[in-house]
Amino acid sequence: SWIKRISRACGKTLDMNQVFEQRLGALLARGDASVAGGKRGVEKESLRVTSDGYLAQTPHPQGLGSALTNGFITTDFSEALLEFVTPALGSTWEALQVVCDIHQFTYQQLGEELLWCASMPCRLPADADIPLARYGDSNVGRMKTIYRRGLGHRYGRNMQTIAGVHFNYSLPESFWPGYREMLGDDVGESEFRSTHYLGLVRNFRRFGWIVLYLFGASPALCKSFGGGRELSMPELNAETWYEPYGTSLRMSDLGYNNQTQAGIAISLNRLEEYIHDLSEAIRTPEPAYEKIGVIRNGEYQQLNTNKLQIENEYYSPVRPKRVARSGERPTAALRRGGIEYVEIRSLDLSVSDPAGINQNTMRFIEAFLIYCLLEESPPFDAGSFEEAVQNQSLTAKRGREPGLKLARDGKPVDLSGWAREIVDKVAAVAELIDRHEDDNSYADAVSVAASHVAEPESTPSARLLQELRDADSSFFEFALDLARRDKRYFSSIAPMPPERAQQMENEALESIQRQRDIEAADELSFEDYLARYFASG
Repeated sequence: SWIKRISRACGKTLDMNQVFEQRLGALLARGDASVAGGKRGVEKESLRVTSDGYLAQTPHPQGLGSALTNGFITTDFSEALLEFVTPALGSTWEALQVVCDIHQFTYQQLGEELLWCASMPCRLPADADIPLARYGDSNVGRMKTIYRRGLGHRYGRNMQTIAGVHFNYSLPESFWPGYREMLGDDVGESEFRSTHYLGLVRNFRRFGWIVLYLFGASPALCKSFGGGRELSMPELNAETWYEPYGTSLRMSDLGYNNQTQAGIAISLNRLEEYIHDLSEAIRTPEPAYEKIGVIRNGEYQQLNTNKLQIENEYYSPVRPKRVARSGERPTAALRRGGIEYVEIRSLDLSVSDPAGINQNTMRFIEAFLIYCLLEESPPFDAGSFEEAVQNQSLTAKRGREPGLKLARDGKPVDLSGWAREIVDKVAAVAELIDRHEDDNSYADAVSVAASHVAEPESTPSARLLQELRDADSSFFEFALDLARRDKRYFSSIAPMPPERAQQMENEALESIQRQRDIEAADELSFEDYLARYFASG
């Protein structure tokens, strides 16, 4: 195994370019298992749909509480796009269990409605008929809805109905002092942690195409997504477009890797540069958005006419983050305390799992993120960043194509060979985690990933296309059947523990009161509230 080979190399001279091997070997030599035991959280999105698979036009269910203040259940872009949020937890099992509990509680409030199980959406109405999420009459609630109205004007509402899973991760606090000592770095702890989390982020951008290959599950979509436009894609059948070797159309130029933001350059080399560039994009006018205007016929159309309305508008498969205080902007939180965790945003919903994600996926991603931290991570220049963007785009649309080549340091390289190299190194991290956990669960998760590299037809995207062909089904019909399956599943499993059910119910009820309290406490006009918010950055 990698660990045995690196252990034998400890104390010997290693090639100075073998940064990952040196760092992992040093952790082994110290007997340091502090890479295990980090915190992970899940944010899982799902569209609410009618029993026959059309986008729900009903308001956010009263039994789910306030989308503004419920800590477990909120909405994303649309009133119909639910988002389930776990706290930061100490194991993948806990995270999965909370996601399942939220599903079970939610289904008890949905009546005949279903949760769409796929990342690419259900049968959509006209763009203007996709309902925006509503958060009440408070200043913060109005701001959230107006922001979404602006997203609709800028990118189209249909794109905003694409759903995914976000995986939040932080290494254990106990890891950082020993790691800083191991590297002989005498900078302050906050700066050290932020520097190395940004290294992780850069490497995720470099190597994150493998997440699309391994876990992408959106190679096909319903033609209603085109809104009457003909997309330049092959037809699987009369109602379905697809990419024969696609992995994640969600992360392609059809979805969140859109070209509208191609001109926005956000540095990932230093935290100060990242904060500065995001702040500048929020202050810099964009002529195309100036044509939309801010207020039309007395109604806000967007928060401003700048390149970004707020920080969250910048789409990226990974974000460096810190938990913000009430009313605090994300960049202000980062400036205050540095990077606290990373948010991984490139996971499709797994149609094979009723919860949309499984433990093997979480375990691989966790080990992969630690690999990204330990591996050498040189700064990006414009060329190397564009190379990473193009590798992601190629993998999203053609990742299983035999002989597909990506670019690595300006040179073509086989995707399959590069993937094997990455998975081998992730396997070494998994063994280190398992040594602390005293089982093989992380190594087993990486073994599953290795099998997908060896057999592209075993990947989730390939299996989904094969099932569509075998069933002679449209994507819409196929996903609707799975949504009905998931509802039956959550209706049939054992009830959640009474204390968890009570926690969910209490949170829903209390969130409604919290929203009322926020609305009652507003003293500023909305215009003054917005001005103060943007001045706080």
